[in-house]
Order: sequence, then C-alpha cells, then structure tokens
Amino acid sequence: MATKSVSQEADDILLASSMITLGARLQVLEAETSLSHDRLARLYREIRGCSPPKGMLPFSVDWFMTWLPNIHSSLFYNVYSFLNARTSSKGIRAIIDAYRLYLENAGVDNAESAEPVLSFTRAWMLVRFFDSGMLQLSACRQCGGHFIAHAHDPQSDFVCAICRPPPRAGKTRAAAKARAGTRSAPAVDAARS
Repeated sequence: MATKSVSQEADDILLASSMITLGARLQVLEAETSLSHDRLARLYREIRGCSPPKGMLPFSVDWFMTWLPNIHSSLFYNVYSFLNARTSSKGIRAIIDAYRLYLENAGVDNAESAEPVLSFTRAWMLVRFFDSGMLQLSACRQCGGHFIAHAHDPQSDFVCAICRPPPRAGKTRAAAKARAGTRSAPAVDAARS
C-alpha cells in the first residue's frame, strides 16, 4: 500500500476548498485532487453548508456558442490562456486564478451572492473541450477580439456576438424587470416629494 504524503493531502484539501468556494461540482474535485469521494463530500458540506449537487457534468459545446455565454466564456478563456502561457500559474491553478479574474471583470463581487453566467464547472469543462480539440478561438473580423467557436469552423468571415448580437439580445425577463425597476424608482421618489 502506498503511503500518502501529508503535505500532498493538505495541498489537495486547500485546492478542493478553493474550487468549492468558487462553485465546483464534486466530479471536478475528484478529477483534480487525489482525495476520496467521501472526504470531498464532507469538505463540500462543511464549506457550502449543503450536500453537493448530483447529476452529470455539462457535456455539450453548444452552450458556449449562444451569444451571452460565448462572450463570458471567451473572456474567461482568454484570461486563462494568458495566465497559462505567461505566468507560473498552470493547469487547475490557472483555471482558478482565471475564474477569479473573470468574476471580478464580469461584475460578480462574491461567487455566492450573484449567479455568474459562466459557472466554475463550465469553465473547467471549457478548458477540457479546448484540450480535446473540440473548440478553437476565432478572431472577429470587425473588432479583432478572439472568441470561442467550434473547431474547424471557417475563420475568415467570423463575426463575434458583440459586433453582431442576435435580435432579441438583452430582452430577457430579468432584463425587462431591471429596466422596469429603474424606470419606476424615479417616479416613486417624485410621488413621495
């Protein structure tokens, strides 16, 4: 029986704790650490105060192609690529650092208070999809930004979701409620005066 290093186990616990705080699913923790399923589940309950979610991981690249997830995923992956290429942060640590930077830049102050468009588990899957050759970065011919696209898609006429948003972009129920809330607030203040 191989003996397990105490320092390696401590590193795995710290790594798992960081990923749990960012919202990682149990399957991600099992893939990235050498801790047992039971220990990870206990650690998850201790940190989050609830049992880990059940079910399969996201397995389709199509989610990353819709307009808003594409913008957020592209932001994350560009940050991840930069960190992985130009800093000492590699692998899962680069994913964690890039995800924290993504949360800062996406306007999500605390990972638990607001739901980001791109979850940590999807960010982790995104890197795996790139590693397996299912996705690529394509340069937008209008703005020059690099955005996620299916692997082997033609790149010459690629236009990103920012330069050419879909007709219904930003017209969700949540956006309508937010607009209605900002319009009614001044009217309520005027009525009180």
